Amino acid sequence: MSDKKVRLRFAPSPTGGLHMGGVRTALFNYLFAKKHGGDFILRIEDTDQTRYVKGAEEYIIAALKWCGIEPNEGVGFGDGAHKPYRQSERKALGIYKKYADKLIASGNAYYAFDTSEELDEMRKRLEAAKVVAPQYNSVSRQNMRNSLTLSEDEVKKLLESETPYVIRLKVPRNEEIRFHDIIRGWVVVNSAQVDDKVLLKSDGMPTYHLAHIADDIEMQISHAVRGEEWLPSAPAHILIYRYLGLEKEMPQMAHLPLILKPDGQGKLSKRDKSGLPMFPLNWHDESSGETYIGYHESGFFADAFINMLALLGWNPGDNREIMEKAELIENFSFERVNKSGAKFDPDKTKWFNQQYLRKRSDAELAEAFMPVLESKNIKADKNFVTEFCRLIKEKAHFINEFYDLGFYFFIAPTSYDEKVIAKKWNENSKAVYTKLHQKFEAISQWNVESITKTFHDAETELGKLDMQLVRVLTSGVAGGPQLFDMLSLLGKEEITKRISTALAQLK
Repeated sequence: MSDKKVRLRFAPSPTGGLHMGGVRTALFNYLFAKKHGGDFILRIEDTDQTRYVKGAEEYIIAALKWCGIEPNEGVGFGDGAHKPYRQSERKALGIYKKYADKLIASGNAYYAFDTSEELDEMRKRLEAAKVVAPQYNSVSRQNMRNSLTLSEDEVKKLLESETPYVIRLKVPRNEEIRFHDIIRGWVVVNSAQVDDKVLLKSDGMPTYHLAHIADDIEMQISHAVRGEEWLPSAPAHILIYRYLGLEKEMPQMAHLPLILKPDGQGKLSKRDKSGLPMFPLNWHDESSGETYIGYHESGFFADAFINMLALLGWNPGDNREIMEKAELIENFSFERVNKSGAKFDPDKTKWFNQQYLRKRSDAELAEAFMPVLESKNIKADKNFVTEFCRLIKEKAHFINEFYDLGFYFFIAPTSYDEKVIAKKWNENSKAVYTKLHQKFEAISQWNVESITKTFHDAETELGKLDMQLVRVLTSGVAGGPQLFDMLSLLGKEEITKRISTALAQLK
């Protein structure tokens, strides 16, 4: 760590909804910034206007808010000194052209006037020559129409006539490029593997390669954290910093490992069929017409979602799994981020939500569950619902499962589990459970203790009673929370009425 103030940015492109991989990148930036008392900034990298998706920026902001990892500066957050935070707006300030012109002046970038047809011809020519990865580089540029092959007069005329051009980075032919990644250590790449990146497009809009560097310098970013898909581009970015004379001001780099499919075969896709969401909130992509369900709408708690994401590729150095946000901040470091990809585990993800559900108070769960009852036109006392939540939460992963797991607390059964009845109901059952019913009716103080005592006392007279059969007579289903707790909550009047109905229906 240097003395430079810790400032990290999350810089998504508004080309679609923010999927969970992007949220994890934002989360790691947030955790590190908060741990070191620094700033967490939201910058919108909208240099590619052709891929801009309406509503994407608003979605990104809403998603970060729901996740509880809000930036303290940037688009939609705070009023920092480095605004505007959208690159399309920063372009108008001349920031990017200033850096491009400096690279041109130093001879480390050049004008390229090639048309799309000429670029296609170049690729076909290289493919015919069996070049494995055809690209515009130190070799192929010698046969293209650019300021390195044209005379000064030709270049001047083309510029004066406003012939469309791009500015490209002039990558050396055979040079070792070394840089240090906080997660991966030293990375060494030969420049022969690096193409001449386009830095400024013909419309004056910078590409990511120039824009993020200019912005990171202007915004005094201390750490540039992004996905490992950007690792192949990093050598070109190192050269840009070097050619601008900014290597000492360059942020420290960290490339995060991929989130892999549950089987570990390939990168997790937004269309993954694991059965769980890939987006934090519902997202409708107007360009494709596709709709994606969100974690929020699927019943996940934000803190459970964040806890799960934090452990996809990072660990605290011990066996802890359930960690509140404050603990994540306290323990986070990039040195403990894995180099290899992290497999997404749908079952483990549900388990995380279950643990956070159990940590919620019964009153909180009741507050969240009451609207479900209201939507079904069921009126229930808040205290009753609170007790219901206490009993049912051990069986659930999500609040939206509560009703299906315990609907019989609110609606008396009209049918009874056929398998249990077929297996356990016989010619003696009606007489035996009629007597148990009578003993329940005689209880003066209806509670778990009195029900338990009455049940076991009855067994000395009637023989072994089947608890599952009693459950079916009172709820209609074969499983559920602890039987005597359920009977106690439903109350003497309701239970004796239900047993009476069941006895009348069963032969």
